[in-house]
Amino acid sequence: MKEYFDVVIVGGGMVGAVVACSLGVSNLKIAVIENEFPQEFSPEQPHDLRVSALSIASKTILEMVGAWQGIQNRRLCPFKRMRVWETVGDTEFCSDDIGHSELGYIVENRVTQLALLERLQTFENIELICPISIDTLNYSNHDDSELILNNGRILTTKLLVAADGAQSKVRQNVGLGVTSWDYQQHAMVIYIETTYEQQDITWQRFVASGPQAFLPLTGNFGSIVWYNSPDEVKRLQALVLEDLKQELIATFPDELGEVTRVIAVTSFPLTRRHAQNYVKHGVALVGDAAHTINPLAGQGVNIGLLDAAALAEVILEAVQQGRSISDVSILKRYEKMRRTENLKMMTVMDVFYQTFSNDILPLKFLRNLGLGLAEHVKPLKNKVMRRAMGLDGALPKLARGEKLL
Repeated sequence: MKEYFDVVIVGGGMVGAVVACSLGVSNLKIAVIENEFPQEFSPEQPHDLRVSALSIASKTILEMVGAWQGIQNRRLCPFKRMRVWETVGDTEFCSDDIGHSELGYIVENRVTQLALLERLQTFENIELICPISIDTLNYSNHDDSELILNNGRILTTKLLVAADGAQSKVRQNVGLGVTSWDYQQHAMVIYIETTYEQQDITWQRFVASGPQAFLPLTGNFGSIVWYNSPDEVKRLQALVLEDLKQELIATFPDELGEVTRVIAVTSFPLTRRHAQNYVKHGVALVGDAAHTINPLAGQGVNIGLLDAAALAEVILEAVQQGRSISDVSILKRYEKMRRTENLKMMTVMDVFYQTFSNDILPLKFLRNLGLGLAEHVKPLKNKVMRRAMGLDGALPKLARGEKLL
């Protein structure tokens, strides 16, 4: 027997769950399909390796959908300063300069997801189907789509939301193409303990081999992001943790403090992907299914949450106007809101990355000039800060603190 849902969201991670929670205020019947429920949180657990620097805009979205309290009840680390430097140029941003108490928050992805799924399950119009996988997806470019789950359930829907990550099977199945390239670098994430107490600063230093970044976590813990060639990352990751600690001490600046322990490590290749179209009849891509961005400034999750907020806004406007939510002309409104904005962010990150990953003398001069300007021209510095925090730019309603209904 087939079961009808107005919207089926494939992927119950942070972005998919925000789409669902944003639509929880409506009368739409929604299903969220997720293959694995995240492990429950305990404050005694070590921090996860997968963390995100949530912007003020992301915090506002999470507040508006009722999930921020769940994050606060678990674990987060606010930061108010961000420093960027290389051999000559050096600049530091501080939230006090623009009248905010924080620049953002370092939060484990699992904590954000748990808070969202907890909130999602309070809505009567949303069904979380988990753990589950899709056996067959029968997409129609003019009618409802059909999903056959591995437990035998058959769902039909007007609108499929692909929130199933960078290797999105939904995107591949419906034929939405991507443009991609490999940066020829890997990023290694290292969970450490230092002698410093909880810090309120995130920093990034640029060296010839690639950026080196520090993200503060609660207590005296931190997360290191170390960019390097694939071969060097492979070598480093093969070391026993004590030897890796010695490499960190020898390579990273004094700002890191004394590293007492290296606790865990992982790595991933840097790849840029961007869907050529975010939508077609009855389908919309959000988050990593639509784009993967250089993690240099930690904007990947933030632009994904903006996608989620924008899509929900477009869907509910269509419902209020009596329009079909599967209509491609309606869904194109979402694409228009987000694709150009995301492309701008991706391009800025690419230019930043290429400029700071190159030792050609004219580029060294330009980046040192840029850091010098950022440090000494306060209006420019504040503008950069506000943009990174999600306070400026074309923002969806939820990111501005406005209700959808």
